[in-house]
Amino acid sequence: MTLPSAAGRAVYAAMFLALLGVAHAQGTATPLSVRSADYIVAVVNSEPITNAQVNAEVARALRQFAAQRRPAPDGQALRRQVLDQLINERAQLQLAREMGLKIDEPSVDQAEQNVARQNQMSVAQLRQQVQQQDGMTPQVLRARLKDQLLLTRLREREVDARVRVSDADVEQYLTEQQQRNSNPASQLIHIAHILVAVPEDASEPVQMELLRKAEQIARRAREKGIDFGALARELSDASDRANGGQLGLRAGDRYPALFTNAVRMLAVGEISEPVRSGAGFHVLKLIERRQPAPPPQTVTQSRARHILLIPSAQLSEAQARDKLNDFRRRIQSGDTDFATLARQNSQDGSAVQGGDLGWANPGMFVPEFENVMNQLAPGQISEPLISRFGVHLIQLLERRQATLNEREQRELVRNMLRERKMAEAYDNWVRDTRARAYVELREAPQ
Repeated sequence: MTLPSAAGRAVYAAMFLALLGVAHAQGTATPLSVRSADYIVAVVNSEPITNAQVNAEVARALRQFAAQRRPAPDGQALRRQVLDQLINERAQLQLAREMGLKIDEPSVDQAEQNVARQNQMSVAQLRQQVQQQDGMTPQVLRARLKDQLLLTRLREREVDARVRVSDADVEQYLTEQQQRNSNPASQLIHIAHILVAVPEDASEPVQMELLRKAEQIARRAREKGIDFGALARELSDASDRANGGQLGLRAGDRYPALFTNAVRMLAVGEISEPVRSGAGFHVLKLIERRQPAPPPQTVTQSRARHILLIPSAQLSEAQARDKLNDFRRRIQSGDTDFATLARQNSQDGSAVQGGDLGWANPGMFVPEFENVMNQLAPGQISEPLISRFGVHLIQLLERRQATLNEREQRELVRNMLRERKMAEAYDNWVRDTRARAYVELREAPQ
């Protein structure tokens, strides 16, 4: 395959949309941020994180929750989450720079264009919007984009490139799916809960009192018009109370067995009696139940061709972009055709076919390539784009709906398993990177 399959944790351009909800750590505090005396709240390998930076992130997160009409965590919980995110990002950026990873200006240009295109505006309009809404100057916006690109390249090198899915993994998944179809525990269920915590050393009378409290909560949750999520945010002792106690849609065997058993006979929307775990008494609500969806049998396939230039000591990324821009102009003016230029210039195995990559299923190309390709109309030529392989010029030839054969369905399963493995590997890598960093948390000055 010319471009190895590597569907990452996030699509290239979509990753940058978070910029509209996440401030740059060194940016100007937004109008909603608390304007108090600044001080250091954490140090990551001798690099400080200040109170003003955390306040700016918290204000931005609150605006996101409001825009999405979602309840925000309480102030201290949100602040802890924001600080953790800043610490993790700072440790990763430091690691990337230690490894000598760099992002050049043409890559930042492309990222800025992607963010603008995803928001259906020009780059000038994007800059004006973030300036007005967030107090983020164009320089700060570009610095944030550069950081996000650096984090992406670090993840590609340290996580994505190391994840492999074997034929045995695919066989095991398919076998498990067949077993799941006949196993009620494999149904996808979505549960919310309210926890009444029981201390480890609680006496029998205390435990009985807490059980009565849980039973009262269950009765109240069954009352007509009661919002279970609001009740969880008010009364639950669990850390997920800010999310209304929702635990997510997942296979029943990925929940604790006592939860699965407690909701087995419930109809959607019903409330369980309190069940006891090591943490305390749980009141459960069954939000949703459904059978796991099989991989789609029909997909939208794309057929594209490309010209790839690989930057080197003799050809910088900027020069490769300029060269491909010239190719694009010549093709559009009718001076030459795409296939001829691909055969003469592309540094890729597809050059002999005029750059033709053949019919491709979703997930076959790296996200940064596929995201741009998916936005093209048949016959349209992209602007030069930068991927982990080099600089590309893409032309979409045609699209079609196709029914997958057995081999293609297995490849779709392989891509899905790769996504899952990369998510797990990424979470572990984030924890390891944080653990290797020296992190010092500091109290506010008195």
